[in-house]
Amino acid sequence: MASRKSFLLRLDPTVHDALARWAGDELRSTNAQIEFLLRRALEDAGRLPSNAGAQPRRGRPAKHDEQPREHGG
Repeated sequence: MASRKSFLLRLDPTVHDALARWAGDELRSTNAQIEFLLRRALEDAGRLPSNAGAQPRRGRPAKHDEQPREHGG
């Protein structure tokens, strides 16, 4: 996995609260929501570099090889 760059971001508290609520509605962390919005804005403006990696998927990995359990009585 490529390394991630971290930096300090100062936000108005009400903007942060709104972002946190929006992130919660979409089951993302606030940090992931900010990255999602920045990537979308860059793409819309035609400024997202073609070599930018995909945004990391968050949460539990999908279970692909697990068979469904039968419920017997």
